[in-house]
Amino acid sequence: MVSNEPMTTHNQISKRIKNSPSPETKRTFFYVQETGCMKSGSLSGGEDEEGLFLICAVSGGNAELVLNGRSYPLTKGDCFFIDCANSYTVNSEDEHTEVMWVCFGGATSAEYYDYYIADNRNVFRPSFIDKVVSAVNELIETNEKKLSNAEVISSKLIMDILTIALTQSSDSSQNDSALKQKLAAVNAFIDDHFNEAITLEGLSSEFYISKYYLTREYKKIYGRTIFQQIIAARIEYGKKLLRFSDKSVEEIAHLCGFNDQSYFARQFKKAENITCFSYRKMWRE
Repeated sequence: MVSNEPMTTHNQISKRIKNSPSPETKRTFFYVQETGCMKSGSLSGGEDEEGLFLICAVSGGNAELVLNGRSYPLTKGDCFFIDCANSYTVNSEDEHTEVMWVCFGGATSAEYYDYYIADNRNVFRPSFIDKVVSAVNELIETNEKKLSNAEVISSKLIMDILTIALTQSSDSSQNDSALKQKLAAVNAFIDDHFNEAITLEGLSSEFYISKYYLTREYKKIYGRTIFQQIIAARIEYGKKLLRFSDKSVEEIAHLCGFNDQSYFARQFKKAENITCFSYRKMWRE
């Protein structure tokens, strides 16, 4: 950043790219003052940062934003947009956390922030966190390599992130639709991988969504838990194998993703109110 380095960082910094933009760049573009990603540690500032703004995305784990003395818990999928003139600290003691950030200024940054904060809170959760993460990753790579057109590319990427921030809550029906699309994609993933070891942590990582948010919203929309959906998919496949194959119940249990035959048998009877042996016999008579 600038020579007095108002933003300070501690502990595990995976990447930290600092720029010294020219006066012409500051007048013309949205410019990157600093961008990077952090594992466990802290990121802080708030003095002599007039005209700079910070957007962070939590792409893994948990973190905390302390803004003007007020604490905001953050989980994977959360983002925040703040004016760096305010006192702030981002903390994480979770080794699985990854916080990605861009500190920027120039162009109409202040106007964008004023427009954003008039109708939104500092912390927001975009429908597709992967778009923010991808843009910050590209900012890191572009500025690390110091490409000849880095300033133009950076300005465009910052604009992309600002667009996501400004539109993420302006249309609740659009957000609901995006969430339903994501949950439909989760369902499709379960249909394709039900016989594998599926975990909430794995789904959270695959679809860039907090496992707690995923659990709550999935149950709200589909009326069943993700675990129940996985079991239902396995039982449906088990019914097909019992009906159309001569494989043993033990073989079928493993093909469906169950660790042992007895667990498969219990889940099958619970779901169909009939034993798997009786079910097969019913279709063979």
